[in-house]
Amino acid sequence: MSPQPVRKIKAAPEIGRIRLTWEGEAYRPLVDHYAVYGSQQRGFKPGPDTLLTKTVYASFAHDRMGGRRQDWYYRIVTVDASGDSSRPTSEIAGHSADSVTVSGKPIATVGTFDGKSLELALAPAGYAQVTKQFPNGVDYTYGKSVPNTDWAYIQPGPADSWAGSKPSRTTFRFPLESVPSAEVVLAIWLIDTHASNPGVINLALNDTPVKDIKLENGATRGSLEGDTTVPGTTLKPSYVELPLPASSLKAGENVLTLDKKIGSWHAYDALGVFQR
Repeated sequence: MSPQPVRKIKAAPEIGRIRLTWEGEAYRPLVDHYAVYGSQQRGFKPGPDTLLTKTVYASFAHDRMGGRRQDWYYRIVTVDASGDSSRPTSEIAGHSADSVTVSGKPIATVGTFDGKSLELALAPAGYAQVTKQFPNGVDYTYGKSVPNTDWAYIQPGPADSWAGSKPSRTTFRFPLESVPSAEVVLAIWLIDTHASNPGVINLALNDTPVKDIKLENGATRGSLEGDTTVPGTTLKPSYVELPLPASSLKAGENVLTLDKKIGSWHAYDALGVFQR
């Protein structure tokens, strides 16, 4: 019996990626893998040039798309343990989401939202010097501090013996002439995190807790590599964008703190506050 095409394909938009999910019969016959084909051209034909991945899972995160919306089209082929293939599924359209770094107005930023950590202090592989250069953690003031000396590319956690096995804090200070009437959004772009223990960022604004951000598992390469745009890199970028509560903002200096009390390190691409 030939394998059947997968069903109920969904393409969910996320920042920097499109997340595909589907349903299939893994044991009728035994499925070896799913071949995912994609193109930015409608009506494409599956082939070697459009093969995006082979996966044993009923999901695929098509990533490294950057902050600007991209439109893609997908077809999936089921391949069984004997090497027989199903017919390709019908084409499904999907798109990534626009990041606030593209659609919003920047208020204060550190680094460049480009999939690289190379403009930040000690990048791409100076993690062992972080506690020496920043013994009290990063304390960065927008408009005065400089990314390549004052913002460490990596923030350790208590699971990192190379950083003293203790919590860390990164502080980002930014001024406001007045509290904006429009929504204010924080963007945290990461080039990578620890693969099994990325931990949690405890985010606070002006001493008021905002959110505990559970980070995605990465590839454990961002401590040594700093460019997610290099072909074949195993780095796994991730993105956090969330509104900051207007009630916690104030005219004058605002203080954003990122505490790492659980887990291992994360490596920055850039961080910024934007007006939507």
